[in-house]
Amino acid sequence: MRRINIAIDGHSSCGKSTMARQLAAELGYTYVDSGAMYRVVTLFTLRNGMITDGVVDTERLILALPQLKVSFSLGNDGKQHTHLNGEDVEEAIRQMEVSRAVSAVSSIKEVRALMRGAQQKMGKDGGVVMDGRDIGTAVFPMAELKIFMTASDAVRAQRRLDELIAKGQNVTMEEVLTNLRDRDRIDSTRAEDPLRQAPDALVLDNSNLSPAQQLSAAKAWAMKAIGD
Repeated sequence: MRRINIAIDGHSSCGKSTMARQLAAELGYTYVDSGAMYRVVTLFTLRNGMITDGVVDTERLILALPQLKVSFSLGNDGKQHTHLNGEDVEEAIRQMEVSRAVSAVSSIKEVRALMRGAQQKMGKDGGVVMDGRDIGTAVFPMAELKIFMTASDAVRAQRRLDELIAKGQNVTMEEVLTNLRDRDRIDSTRAEDPLRQAPDALVLDNSNLSPAQQLSAAKAWAMKAIGD
């Protein structure tokens, strides 16, 4: 059976990572969370004082990029963990401080070029399920299967709020909703690889779907693509 690349794009907090991870497991493929890679760069930027009042010191960051290494590993909890220069930062990159800054950092041309090159290397032999904002349009434009995921603002915000509260973070629905809308606006209008639906992507609106239902739909599409 041939091994294809599957690109999953979509809006913030619409369940891309959950579905992509499950689909990869079902197919025996490698899962790559491209959003986590940009969050690592953002965490690095914050830790090194390269963001002031929401503005990134682009020149400093570009010069520092060679010092930064992003990697993944399977944690003791059975989940994929993200590392910054060998340090497990899976929890740190999910904090609201990182969420607020990630769109600004990920809009930088040099950052995107570095991450895109690493992502394309991961998928050079196929057998990868990758989710993000520009996977089907910039990273894997020739992917055999492209899925664009979305859900209503209310559903996405509630999911994100529940996730943050479960991790012990003190946030409000208003903060979460504002963050989601801001990220989607910035990512959709940036000059470098904006968030958009690829012309040949299949749309999966999971506003009223359970995780099992959305996985079933995606797996059916994947098996058809693999068989074609």
